[in-house]
Amino acid sequence: MSAMGFDIETTTHYKKVDKLGEGTYGIVYKALNIDTGEYVAIKKIKLDQNDEGMPSTTLREISILKNLNHPCIVELKYCNFTKGRVHLIFEYLDQDLKQYLDSLESGAPDTATIKSLMYQLIDGLYACHAKRFFHRDLKPQNLLVQKGRLKIADFGLGREHGIPIDEFTHEIVTLWYRSPELLLSSTKYSGAVDVWSVGCIMAELYLKEAFFMGDCEIDQLYQIFMNLGTPTNLSWPGVENLSEYKSVFPRWKKKAWSTMIPTGCVKAHDLLNKALEYEPSSRIYAKNMLKHPYFNDVKLPTGLKKHDFT
Repeated sequence: MSAMGFDIETTTHYKKVDKLGEGTYGIVYKALNIDTGEYVAIKKIKLDQNDEGMPSTTLREISILKNLNHPCIVELKYCNFTKGRVHLIFEYLDQDLKQYLDSLESGAPDTATIKSLMYQLIDGLYACHAKRFFHRDLKPQNLLVQKGRLKIADFGLGREHGIPIDEFTHEIVTLWYRSPELLLSSTKYSGAVDVWSVGCIMAELYLKEAFFMGDCEIDQLYQIFMNLGTPTNLSWPGVENLSEYKSVFPRWKKKAWSTMIPTGCVKAHDLLNKALEYEPSSRIYAKNMLKHPYFNDVKLPTGLKKHDFT
């Protein structure tokens, strides 16, 4: 295939099958690779004629995925940048986690399925963090699933990180999956922001709806506080110094996990408690999540194996 001549509208190597979605930065198509017979997802990036080069989100996504090769992370097969157009070609999975949950007619997934999906999500996140990348926008819509397999996708907000004291923008992560330190306008954070999102996703798998569904930042904080209790300097040292923390916050007490996630077992509740820990430095690491007893009996799809950390 000629790199310079590629265009989804004219190429003879791919046949457009369906339009999967359209967002701020481009259109995603399902296409058939005529040469191999496999389906792919092609993201056609919109370029602003007033700007030079690719959008920063596209550059980030390409850079990160070129450095990640993992069975639980979507594969970027090919990228092409020619004047006026950019195409990214990814492996294709037939739905995202949100679509999967919406398709279930008999309630939430069974426990074995939840464990398998969560292990794959955390395994992919561990690979990101081990290579010093934050994803910064983990949510069901950015997790692709097919026949029991899960892969992390959409790294447009991802970035490489150094030590946790680096200052980053707090305006990241879709609201319902955003950690309290970001909601309180902390600009110093670590991979713990991704772990919080993972905890929210795990709760959503049990509930079949988002755990914290705020309609604005303050409402999102209140949704969290009403369930996990209002943090103070005693429970989260330094929280009252964050710019958006208010002394007038209502004082809620933490609910029991058996009340919040009634279908979860004790081990599930313990893992959720560690992932949704207020103090970021005390929040569990992705690696330690994989070692948690909750996953002792996890059954993974063919070709995937549990880590042996011994």
